[in-house]
Amino acid sequence: MSHHYIREVPTRFTLAKPRHRRSQTHSDEAYLEHGRACGHASFDPAPKVSLTNHVALRLHLLCSSPGRSLVFPQQTSSSFVELAPAQPLSLDAFTLCLKFATELTGEREVILFAYRTADFDELNVWRELDGRLSFYLSGQGVLFEVPELGPLENHVCFTWESLTGRATMYVNGKSSASKIYQRAHKVRPGGKVILGQDPDVFLGDFDAKQSFVGEIFAVNMWDSALHPHAVKEVFSGGVFSTPNVIDWATVTLLPTGNVVEFQ
Repeated sequence: MSHHYIREVPTRFTLAKPRHRRSQTHSDEAYLEHGRACGHASFDPAPKVSLTNHVALRLHLLCSSPGRSLVFPQQTSSSFVELAPAQPLSLDAFTLCLKFATELTGEREVILFAYRTADFDELNVWRELDGRLSFYLSGQGVLFEVPELGPLENHVCFTWESLTGRATMYVNGKSSASKIYQRAHKVRPGGKVILGQDPDVFLGDFDAKQSFVGEIFAVNMWDSALHPHAVKEVFSGGVFSTPNVIDWATVTLLPTGNVVEFQ
């Protein structure tokens, strides 16, 4: 048998004011924004439920769903996907986040992201022969030691700013030590962003032994170096600002060759 009783509140304490309940519109906006942070292009926001009541279930299902992805099924020198950024890549700072899985092992270079102008590899991201992760800005790169990533999905982010040269890598929400790289440099506009291949000339001269094989689940880019807490929030699927350079939820994808896009 249960006993119900009322507990007296000592007079020296004051009861907290009830929190203002967010409107359904704000809940829906947060839900949609969260979907973007998870890297999904489309989902059904029709069930009008409050995030405050169902946040754990709804957002878990949202971030666990397959969503938009690109599958590169085999090693080739011809298959790639061009991305159409929301703005030119004229950057003195950036945050670039990629979510991918690959079963490629051994001493093999793997291109993860390439931005090439007519004359330069403006911004390339690699998994190196020895397993390190790196990015290159028109010259020598900056390399980061990482544990073996394994064949399952990994979330990798790079932040860089020209003013200080600070470059940092994050793997699954965990930060590397920052390094100083390409201070006073600027990423120049006028190029092409592609996934799957490393163009040694403008959209050409691909090497199959450097191609990406696996699945890319998300690519998002901001024109600023996000704070470490913000990067960790992006990894965990928290609500954060929409990427303003490349937004995986809306970016146009232009596949060439044997690449399969899933929605």
